[in-house]
Amino acid sequence: MIPAILFPAFDPVALAIGPVVIRWYALAYIAGIVIAWRIVRHLVTKHPVAGTPEQADDFVTWATLGVILGGRIGYVLFYRPDIILSAPWEIAYLWHGGMSFHGGAAGVIVALALFCRHNRIPFLLFSDRVTSAVPIGLGLGRLANFVNGELWGRTTDVPWGVIFPHAGPEPRHPSQLYQAAMEGVILLVILQWIIRTPSLRARPGFTAGAFLAGYGVARIIGEFFRQPDPQLGFLFAGATMGQLLSVPMVLVGAWLMARSRRAVEVPAA
Repeated sequence: MIPAILFPAFDPVALAIGPVVIRWYALAYIAGIVIAWRIVRHLVTKHPVAGTPEQADDFVTWATLGVILGGRIGYVLFYRPDIILSAPWEIAYLWHGGMSFHGGAAGVIVALALFCRHNRIPFLLFSDRVTSAVPIGLGLGRLANFVNGELWGRTTDVPWGVIFPHAGPEPRHPSQLYQAAMEGVILLVILQWIIRTPSLRARPGFTAGAFLAGYGVARIIGEFFRQPDPQLGFLFAGATMGQLLSVPMVLVGAWLMARSRRAVEVPAA
């Protein structure tokens, strides 16, 4: 017998009042945005100044739209392109689930570029502050994936393998928890250390590059334990879609970090 843990009977619905249903996944998004907003509001005024607290307030709406629109469109393009031809109206069916981090990241990058141009604030410095807090939402989102019993891992014989209710009788890696630890906790600690170190904070794009590269590495590692999406399976050289989409993030992130060496020096105290 292979030791395994039965999946706890979590209810994906956090609160239901009549026809109004609030799910843990939605709360994870909301909590991630709110907590990140408070952190960014504090960081934008640190030297070198990237904006005002009021501009951080205004960006919340832009970021939310970028996450939702980019995440949904990215999911359809990367994971369910068949919807475009068979039922394009389902692209707007957000309540059916299906969001892509890589699409959401692209949406937020576009939102950052437009917002910074509109407000005439430094794009890279403001992006550094925003990306330093993104892992909060990522970690909470992965925990919500676990509560929902979705995006489970590959079959395993490790003693902490979990038997998920819709994934067959075999124990599987609780890959959602692995990813919550790597993409959420570990990445958050690293980025907060970077953004709170004056010499690194003064390098425009360094923190944003560290986020892109750090998330890309964490996602590539996590995908080795996660079950690929059934409609896609394994792709080029046995890689998953998540891994293939993460490689450019690592490269761009490394480039941004290297490029930031030409940034301004921190003035003497």
